[in-house]
Amino acid sequence: MDTSEPGRPPERSAGILLHPTSLPSPCGIGDLGPAAYAWVDALARAGQSWWQILPLAPTGYGDSPYQSFSAFAGNPNLISPELLAREGLLNPADYAGENWPADHVDYERVIPYKAALTARAWDSFRAGRAPALRPAFEDFRGREAAWLDDFALFMALKEAHGGVSWYEWPEELILRKSAALQRARLELAEAVELQRFRQFLFAHQWETLRQFAQECGIRLIGDVPIFVAADSADVWTHSELFQLDERRREVVVSGVPPDYFSKTGQLWGNPLYHWEAHQRSGYAWWTARLRAALTRVDLVRLDHFRGFEAYWEVPAGQPTAEKGRWIKGPGADFLSVLSEKLGRLPIIAEDLGVITPEVRELRLQFDLPGMRILQFAFGGALERRFLPHRHERNTVVYTGTHDNDTTHGWFQTLTEDELRFFRGYAPSTDGDVSWDLIRLAWMSVANYALTPLQDVLSLGSEARMNRPGTPSGNWRWRFRAESLTEPLLDRLAELTALYERS
Repeated sequence: MDTSEPGRPPERSAGILLHPTSLPSPCGIGDLGPAAYAWVDALARAGQSWWQILPLAPTGYGDSPYQSFSAFAGNPNLISPELLAREGLLNPADYAGENWPADHVDYERVIPYKAALTARAWDSFRAGRAPALRPAFEDFRGREAAWLDDFALFMALKEAHGGVSWYEWPEELILRKSAALQRARLELAEAVELQRFRQFLFAHQWETLRQFAQECGIRLIGDVPIFVAADSADVWTHSELFQLDERRREVVVSGVPPDYFSKTGQLWGNPLYHWEAHQRSGYAWWTARLRAALTRVDLVRLDHFRGFEAYWEVPAGQPTAEKGRWIKGPGADFLSVLSEKLGRLPIIAEDLGVITPEVRELRLQFDLPGMRILQFAFGGALERRFLPHRHERNTVVYTGTHDNDTTHGWFQTLTEDELRFFRGYAPSTDGDVSWDLIRLAWMSVANYALTPLQDVLSLGSEARMNRPGTPSGNWRWRFRAESLTEPLLDRLAELTALYERS
């Protein structure tokens, strides 16, 4: 890899996967406030180059960042009340006195709580407080209007209709009749402007945090899910880009066939793209989506990359993903157009699951790093391509991801044969299996090595972030600030330097 090219990472680097919701912020959910800055400082002390996050979009069904109300918007639950107080938009008393769990997110309480705080900040802003933000807000409204106006109206309408899916709105709104939209814009003008303001606050706080990370030598890896949620501003606004019937309902939906994670497959249920329509537009929506993502992060993990070569199509209404079929995706044509419009693609191809030679060839054609999961080399899925001696340089090696159990939890599930093979391949150096895998990842020839924070902290299954195929109880884990000690960070820094990833 030519490290002299602008925007290219170091030959060897390392980082930690941690979603901002897992930070130990004081208002019930991790946010973009002081705890995020302390986290960046911790990464720098540990000699890391990367902070990897999950999608930053506003969460919908199941509180999942992969089921969002928008592919462009930011999650207002990540807005820091502490920073709003510093701007003069809140008083500390506005968010003091609540008793929040320290080790998980209580979404049922947090979501209305954060919404009330940002609404209070909006009232302060309209009353003339924080006047220095006014020009930046007006600039944001104009610069992001292409997606912001429709998203703000979508969210205001959703709120006005009790939070139900847009499929349950009046037909004139489902079909986006111009007279109905104009009437809604007038009637909901204040609510629409509040939604714009929340997006501005998120963008303002994120941009400031990202600048701080850059100053500390920390770059960001984001995550772009291949699909979007049916109940989203994207599908409501751009129905022609999806396979929908005349009532705007899905004809076919997304998923994957039976695999290691699920015996009946995973029925994600997202509407599938009308790729011919995307192609006719020069993939304009996708170009805008990736361009927006790259204003927030330095690298993008493109989720379910294999779906661009071929995707699993399930007829709408099926109870599981078992009865589906593979359909060819846009492939090289899609990536070629993106390359023409965006230049070299700063993309990590999430190439997990059923990977055919065609998927591998597509990834290699565009020189995109793939993913290698160490847990899958030794237990469960048992794919030989994940064994460290089979790694390639242009890959990203992980101990596990947000979809895996923690390494300590995974270790408890190994069979006797798997355990024998694992310990034959990787004898324990200090009795901590998490750090055994971290060492294997860091010593790999892969250019990038990453691990979830849970493995750095040697946590068990209680700290797992997501269980694929389970609709609730996910995305809740938070770490305690006192658990991230200086000796632990120094230990990681030493290992990172030893394997020349600093």
